[in-house]
Amino acid sequence: MHRSRPPHAALLGVLLAAVVAPVLVGCSGAGPDTDSSEEPTSSETGLGSGASPVVFAFVCDDGDRETYTTYSAVWEDERTSCTAKRLTGSVPSAQQQAAVDATRGDATLVELASACAVTGTDPWTSAVADDGAAHVAAGLLQYCPGHPETDHLRDALSTYRS
Repeated sequence: MHRSRPPHAALLGVLLAAVVAPVLVGCSGAGPDTDSSEEPTSSETGLGSGASPVVFAFVCDDGDRETYTTYSAVWEDERTSCTAKRLTGSVPSAQQQAAVDATRGDATLVELASACAVTGTDPWTSAVADDGAAHVAAGLLQYCPGHPETDHLRDALSTYRS
């Protein structure tokens, strides 16, 4: 026998969804401890009705496996080997799409998200040696402008282009 839900339970469900949805979107962008202008996935998604931005978690394994929900947490732990795993979302945000477009086919959204999470390793610490690396660097600079090694990557890209 099917029982209908009391009206207050339905209202509670709607309120809970309204509170949880913005929190989940924040996982891919800035966490509560960071400035959203410095991490990927700005709140200006440019998404149509019913679409939601792609949100990632980061599985890092530098000898000990750990999962993170914000870039800043990964950066703080100085992880060098991470893979982005889609948590939710159906389409890239405007920022994510612009970053993928900047790579000219040399990196996917998942590859950019994974590279954005790591520190102390390529492509953040090396020279830009060819056009493919330049495209990926351009995409990363758009995707994660708050990365702690952005200045080095920007300088490496500038040196390659000059």
